[in-house]
Amino acid sequence: MSGILFLEQGLTAAQAMGWMQLFLAFAIAQQSLEHLALGGVALRDRVTFVSRLLLCLGLAFGLGGGWPVWGLWGLGLAMLWRYQGPYNGGSDKMTMLILSCLSLAHLAPTVFWQEMALSYLAVQLLLSYFVSGWVKVFNPEWRSGSALRDVFRFSAYPVSEALRGLAERRRFLWIMGWAVILFELVFPLALLNPIALKLALLGAAGFHLSNACFFGLNRFFWIWLCAYPALIWFQDRIF
Repeated sequence: MSGILFLEQGLTAAQAMGWMQLFLAFAIAQQSLEHLALGGVALRDRVTFVSRLLLCLGLAFGLGGGWPVWGLWGLGLAMLWRYQGPYNGGSDKMTMLILSCLSLAHLAPTVFWQEMALSYLAVQLLLSYFVSGWVKVFNPEWRSGSALRDVFRFSAYPVSEALRGLAERRRFLWIMGWAVILFELVFPLALLNPIALKLALLGAAGFHLSNACFFGLNRFFWIWLCAYPALIWFQDRIF
């Protein structure tokens, strides 16, 4: 029933936070398990990742109120210091953004300030797509399709030769490059209609999923999905 409400109706602020925390628990637990599965991890890092796993369990089952969120935020801040910044780039930044907004929402003295925290996250999610498209449209390599050609040709991730062969299909890459640019630029317009927003989020999730399958950027897929409930709530709130 909750899944049907998620797709067909809006969300309350409490429901949006609940979905976000559930998705976030999965995403951060996955990241932590990846690290723990590696050999040669220092003891202090193992303690950090095990602590994150325990906090994720509390977050997933709704235990401890805001404490699991605050704990994950604190550990995230410690990891920024430990690794001298977000070592996994944009996905780590989005993780901290979501944790920061959820932390503020739990600390909010009134519903108004709780909604302000969720609204800030929703706006930042919109900007993450729009600004990305805005930067691309002024980049001659993206406009010509050569940016995608270099991605397929020189990807550091292990991909098949057939996939690398797409680098030679210039017309296809030009079309795909402009499809990405236009989708990102018009993404904020999806706020005008709840069905359009759901379709836009499905399209964005498909984009992140393709990047995860083709280039191993799996963290972007999971962590961006964590913020989607905030945007669904925001659309219903302002319209």
